[in-house]
Amino acid sequence: MGLNQSCCVILYFMFLLLKPELSYSMSCTSQKFTKNRIYEHCNDLPHLNCYIHWNYNSKDFSLNLAFVATPTKPNGWIAWGINPNATGMVGTQALIAFKQSNGSIVAKTFKLNSYKSIVPGELAYRVTNIEAMYSNGMMVIFASVKLPEGMKELNQVWQVGSSVLNGTFPGIHDFQPENLNSKGKLDLMKGKSISNGSEDSRLKNRNIHGILNVVSWGILFPIGIMIARYLRTFADPVWFYVHVACQLSSYTIGVAGWATGLKIGNQSKGIEYTSHRDFGIALFSLATLQAFALFLRPKKDHKYRFYWNMYHHGVGYGVLVLGIINVFKGLEILKPESKWKLAYIIFLSILGGIALILEAITWRIVLKKKPRKSNNKLYDGPNGSNGRQQPLTS
Repeated sequence: MGLNQSCCVILYFMFLLLKPELSYSMSCTSQKFTKNRIYEHCNDLPHLNCYIHWNYNSKDFSLNLAFVATPTKPNGWIAWGINPNATGMVGTQALIAFKQSNGSIVAKTFKLNSYKSIVPGELAYRVTNIEAMYSNGMMVIFASVKLPEGMKELNQVWQVGSSVLNGTFPGIHDFQPENLNSKGKLDLMKGKSISNGSEDSRLKNRNIHGILNVVSWGILFPIGIMIARYLRTFADPVWFYVHVACQLSSYTIGVAGWATGLKIGNQSKGIEYTSHRDFGIALFSLATLQAFALFLRPKKDHKYRFYWNMYHHGVGYGVLVLGIINVFKGLEILKPESKWKLAYIIFLSILGGIALILEAITWRIVLKKKPRKSNNKLYDGPNGSNGRQQPLTS
């Protein structure tokens, strides 16, 4: 090997050794930094797979930190910030790292004035030694922040995004539960990251809302319709009482789901899922109208029974369709593990298969019960004798 080649090899290995990389893990305790960056505390943040490493010097009130996160897309961004007045997003003094147009990584300071207004500039806190790096698909923000004297805990906010506008400005992030709940407190004295209790409560309410509505409109209501359509052929009049019990249970659970939805809406000002909300309003209105059908039901021989049947069946199938559509819209918002959406699709497929089989059986039974017309029509003879000979007369 020549001298030049040897030098190249030596320089290459020196580059690898000096390159500021991070050893990544699912836990912050095994993440290591180069350049003698050592932090006393580290916390696995509860949302978006983010981590914060930090030291706090109570003598000069300085916070040295390393924030680690994976952007939504490789050319996206990550952010960590402090909200001096509240635990929400608006008002946050943020450090944001992203790739510039030339491919280099940079960290800058921004103020979040509203969900749609973010302004670059100096923060309420003095920030020094700010820099960023990108390695193994993850970004890291390093910085030192001078905090107000006597501060014992701070409201921290973190976020990830998928796009950078013109290589200079972070684009808007997703509004999924994980994104909306990425906030909490950092206890500077105890070295702990504390989740926001109200945010955990909101997430719990979202899950309850989803479960109630899936069980109500997505499971019980379709089963109730199948009972009314197919069980009457085999178990009359038992089918009626089973049908009523199933649909009333569905409506009762649906009312609880509707109430939790209203509560979530009040807790999430400025955050709207318009189509899910509109479908929900239409669904609940039709379901309430359908509940009145039980009290308005005329007797079978009543002259208005035909119109009641049209109203009852039409509204019922409308609730069925809207319910299933809105269940899928809710799943898109909550984004649970894919197995839950797959499980619901399998349930609907099985239910549809059973309905097809029962439809065929029902029609077969109905056609068997239907009286047949005789094919041996009476033949009117030439003398109007229906094919019978008339006695001869004289």
